[in-house]
Parts: sequence; C-alpha cells; structure tokens
Amino acid sequence: MKPIAIAREALDVLVALPLFAVTPLLRPWHTRWGATPSELRSAMPGDERFPRAQFHATRAITIDAPPSAVWPWLMQVGYGRAGFYSYDLLDSLGRPSAERVDPELQAVRIGDWVPMSPTVNDTTAFKVDAFEPAAWMLWRKPDSTWSWRLEPVGNRTRLVTRLRVVYNWRKPAMALMSVFLIEFGDFAMMRRMLKGIRRRAVAASR
Repeated sequence: MKPIAIAREALDVLVALPLFAVTPLLRPWHTRWGATPSELRSAMPGDERFPRAQFHATRAITIDAPPSAVWPWLMQVGYGRAGFYSYDLLDSLGRPSAERVDPELQAVRIGDWVPMSPTVNDTTAFKVDAFEPAAWMLWRKPDSTWSWRLEPVGNRTRLVTRLRVVYNWRKPAMALMSVFLIEFGDFAMMRRMLKGIRRRAVAASR
C-alpha cells in the first residue's frame, strides 16, 4: 500500500474510532441496521445451527445493480483473497481490498476456507457451508454462522447478511476475545463492508 493510501486508511480508522467505542451501547439499533421488519423476521441459511446464540445481527443494504453483479464480490471475500472491502488496516494488515472481480477467485467450493487472518484454522476462518449462485451463501465456524442473501428488486439487489455467534464460556479466553471483537468491532466493519460491496458492484455494473 502506498504511503498516501496508508495515511487515508489511518484517517478513516481514526474517524471511525468513536463508532467502535460506542457500538455496545447501540446494540438494539446496529444489530438491525438497514434491515426491514420482514427481513428481520425472515429465515436465513444457518439459523438452525445456533438458535441460542448470544449475538445475532441482521443488516441489509440496497445496491443499484442486479444480484449477478453483486455475487462475484462475495465469492472472492477473504484475507489474502480480495479482502473484506472494509477497513483494510484492520482486517487485511493494510493490503487494499480488490477493486475488480478476479476470475481466479470465483471458483469457490463447499468446504473452502474464508480466511479472516494469515493463520487459517477453525478459530480464525470461516468455511463455505452451502450456497446457491447469485441467491445466497452460508459461511460457518464452530461457534458462528455468517449468511448472505441477495434478493432481486427490479434491477437492484437487497443484500441481507446475518451473523450469529455463540460465546463459549467453557473457554474463557476465547470467549472474551469474541466478545471484544464482536461487541466493539463487528458493526463498524460490517457497515463499511456492505457499503464497499455496494460501491464496487455499482461501479462495475456501469
């Protein structure tokens, strides 16, 4: 990443710090950010895995592009892949998220890793659990699921995502880390990610 890009990313993170800090206080609002009442009620892939998850959030955004133009950006998500379209200094160690669809990253199969960091294992990465092209995708970990649904609305897309996390207090250190990362970091990162996908998909479809 070039120095000017690093400086811009650092400024973005600094501007977002207050949001990270107050996120636990905004839980009733941010866990349904952008989602309609019907989207909050509707079933999503993976809901049955952790019915008593301590954290569950459903967020959504409208994208001025069809699902077929949004889907490729989801297919290539991951550390060391296309990134997360969010705060690159925080989730990709400064490596810029992709600004184009990479054909080499589109051949995703069930069981493939979705890395969240340089170390890839059940704690640090999701696995692709199931998907239907341009319709929905489910990622899973032993303690969480992360699902996506693409609903066509005319020539636009409603991109809905749901995260369900279990805090496993039988492993206190891991549970505390999850609480910190999810309760403080999830919303700011997810909001930026959804907006990043929207910007890229709209630009590419035009």
